[in-house]
Amino acid sequence: MTGAGDPLASVADLPGVPAAVAEARAAVDGLRAHRVLRQHAERVASESALRGARASAALEGVDRPLAALRQTVSAEEGTTGDGEPVVQGALRVAAEGASLQETWGRAPLQVLARLHTLAAAGLVGDDEHDSLGRPARAAAPRLAALGEMLTAPTGAPALVVAAVVHGEVAIMGAFPVGAGVVARAASRLTVASRGLDPTAVSVPEVGHLELGREAYLDALRGYAGGGPAGIAAWVLHCAGAVVLGAREGVAVCESIQRGG
Repeated sequence: MTGAGDPLASVADLPGVPAAVAEARAAVDGLRAHRVLRQHAERVASESALRGARASAALEGVDRPLAALRQTVSAEEGTTGDGEPVVQGALRVAAEGASLQETWGRAPLQVLARLHTLAAAGLVGDDEHDSLGRPARAAAPRLAALGEMLTAPTGAPALVVAAVVHGEVAIMGAFPVGAGVVARAASRLTVASRGLDPTAVSVPEVGHLELGREAYLDALRGYAGGGPAGIAAWVLHCAGAVVLGAREGVAVCESIQRGG
């Protein structure tokens, strides 16, 4: 990223980004206007979290049918009888995510540590549990810079901030395991806390999955390259995922409307 006073605003001005942001905003606004949300916003948000967890695990290469997860999820613990650690981690993150929204706005690094503890608990050995929530030392400067950027004023729209958060957490190497699930959860928190989707009824993770796992990874590699074109392409990819995620939210609303 480049830009002196407000690097996020510089990203927002890259070619193609303003139009993509506007399209994503319109899609989410359309979802938020759905009449089902007047009475069932919490129900839609809960379903969004479950679908997001399933898609986030699938983006890590562990795809499970949504119906199977719904049948086995424990409402008390946010875990599943499936036993697969990536799935369990994604579900734990989804179960606790909403409660972290307020803290995210003022202490994002604290929230990232908690998200990593939730996401990676089953992915490390018993002798590595002390590493949960503790970023790799080599990534500490970049992680600190991200925290400073997120708590500084910016003119960038929520989607751009969310895309940068997503990209940074996914590629910086702060969390050797579970980084993808953490990155997508952090992006969701950003979209909610910065007002694009404050009730978290869209499902951007599903959008990323619909665009394709390889396309997702390719876009992340472009972001990691650090050039303006790669960064812009990543933001556009994230905007496309938000549009598709809003459509998924509409589908949830319409299912409820039909009595589903």
